[in-house]
Amino acid sequence: MAKQTWLIDPSHSEIQFKVKHLMITTVTGSFSDFTSSVESEGDDFEGASISFSAGINSISTGNEQRDEHLKSADFFDAANFERLTFESTSFVKSGDEFQLEGNLTIRGNTHPVKLDVEYGGTVVDPYGQTKAGFELQGKISRKAFGLTWSALTEAGGAVVSDEVKIICAVQYVKQ
Repeated sequence: MAKQTWLIDPSHSEIQFKVKHLMITTVTGSFSDFTSSVESEGDDFEGASISFSAGINSISTGNEQRDEHLKSADFFDAANFERLTFESTSFVKSGDEFQLEGNLTIRGNTHPVKLDVEYGGTVVDPYGQTKAGFELQGKISRKAFGLTWSALTEAGGAVVSDEVKIICAVQYVKQ
């Protein structure tokens, strides 16, 4: 079977992260500038290759001061590292679920990550485009990627947790 290419539909996709703040609440952020493609041998996506990239300067948490801090050298260092990237190494199917493994690069630091993927299905939209939907979830250590800024509360707790949850709802268009 011939290779099929799928490109992300940014207007129907969300790339989010969640991190604990003061260990009592969660801050949610997102990236609005992102690209992604999927190369598959068939419509079932088994063994597909996935690449993803997000622009650091598009980060948004709903608070401009916090966003600027995240872009600074304390965190993502957007001046020197404009994008984060992901390249898959495996995409294994089990029912409607997939296990996605690959290499995530942030601030020049590359580490393997695993994401759980729920396949929402494939459908032809009213304009004749074939689209596929997925929801991805996983966790990473921000410090492993060089996002090491840390401060402590008066009680000695972390202001920002090391664990970051990744949550994505993505829609791809068959080319």
